[in-house]
Amino acid sequence: MSVDPKKLEAERSGRARRFAALVRKESYQVVRDPSSILIAFVLPLILLFLFGYGVSLDTTQTRIGLVVEEATPLTRDLAASFQASRYFAVVNGRDRREFEDDLVLGRVRGIIVIPARFAADHAAGRDPAVQVIVDGSDPNTANFVQNYAQGTVANWERQRTQEGQGQPPAIAAEQRFWFNPQLTSRNFLVPGSIAIVMTLVGTLLTSLVVAREWERGTMEAMMATPVSAAELLAGKLLPYFILGLASMTLCVLLAVFLFGVPFRGSVIALYALSATFLMPALGQGLLISAATKNQFLASQLALISAFLPAFLLSGFLFEINSMPTVIQWITYIVPARYLIPSLQTVFLAGDIWPMFGRAIAVMFLIGCVFFALAARSTRKRIG
Repeated sequence: MSVDPKKLEAERSGRARRFAALVRKESYQVVRDPSSILIAFVLPLILLFLFGYGVSLDTTQTRIGLVVEEATPLTRDLAASFQASRYFAVVNGRDRREFEDDLVLGRVRGIIVIPARFAADHAAGRDPAVQVIVDGSDPNTANFVQNYAQGTVANWERQRTQEGQGQPPAIAAEQRFWFNPQLTSRNFLVPGSIAIVMTLVGTLLTSLVVAREWERGTMEAMMATPVSAAELLAGKLLPYFILGLASMTLCVLLAVFLFGVPFRGSVIALYALSATFLMPALGQGLLISAATKNQFLASQLALISAFLPAFLLSGFLFEINSMPTVIQWITYIVPARYLIPSLQTVFLAGDIWPMFGRAIAVMFLIGCVFFALAARSTRKRIG
C-alpha cells in the first residue's frame, strides 16, 4: 500500500503549524505573566547577589583577645604578627580573665595566650607553646581560630629563620592551591548558585504554569484537540527551556563581569551542561504539575523535591563524602549533583570533557525518566 506524498506532506505541515502555534501561545503567556519574569530574572538576581555578597565562607577579621603575660621583645614581635594578620581583629590584654566574659557572650571568638615563660622556653630551645582558647559551641569558627593561630606562629618562626634569628625547621611544607589560589569562596559559590537558579526556573516555574492550566481547564481542552501528547509537551516546555538558558546567561554575565569569577572553560561546554540539566528540571516540574493540578501544592512539592535537594544534597555547601551512606546514595538521583561540580570546573579549571560527558549522560537519563513519568501521568489524568 503506497503512501500519498501530498497527504504525508500535508500532515507534516499541519504538525509544524500546530507546534509553532503552541510555542507562540506559551511565549505570549510567559511575556504576559509577571510571575514568570519574576522567577526567571528577578529571583535569580536576588539569589546571585546573596551568594555573591551576602554569603561568604572566607573568615576574615575574626575578633580575638590577645594576652601577652610578659612583655619582652620576643613576645611583642609575636604579638605584632597576630595584629598584622588579615584573619584576626585583635584586642590586647594582660590577663585571660579579661576576656572570659567576652568569649561566653560571643564578643570575641577566641583567646590567644602568650605565656610568661614563652621567651625563656624559646631561648632554651624547649618548643614554647601558645595557648588557644576557643568556644566549642561553634566548631567551624573554633577550628578556624585554632588553625590560623598555629599558622601565624609558624609563619612568625619561619620569618625569624629567614632573618637568621631562629633554628630552621626540619621539614618545610609549601602549599599550592590550583585553580583558586586565594581560596576565595565566591569563586565556587557563585557558579554553584547558578545551578540553584536553574533548578528554580526549570522546576518551580514549569510546575506553577502547567498546574495553572490544569486548574483553569485549558489543559484538558488542548489535549482534546488533534495535538499529540508529544507535541503538547514539547510546545509547552520549549519557551521555558529558552527562558532557563536566558536566565543562566544573565547569571554567568553577572558572575564574570560583576563578581569577577574567572571563566576558563568554553561557552560550548557551559551551554551543553546547562541545556542537559534543564531536561530533568523541566521534566520534574511537568510531572509535579500533572500529578497535583494545583499551583500551591505544586510550588510546595517543587521546593521540597527540587530546590532543597539541589541546595543540601548536591555538594554545593556540604561535602557529600561527609554525609551518611544512605544520604550519599540518595544524592545520585539529584541532577544538581552533576551540574554544580561541572559548572565550577568550567569556571575555574576549564573544559574537562570526560567529566562533562558523564554528567551530561546521567542528567539526560534522569530527564528521560521524568518525561516518561510525566507523559504517563498526563495520559492517565486525561483518560
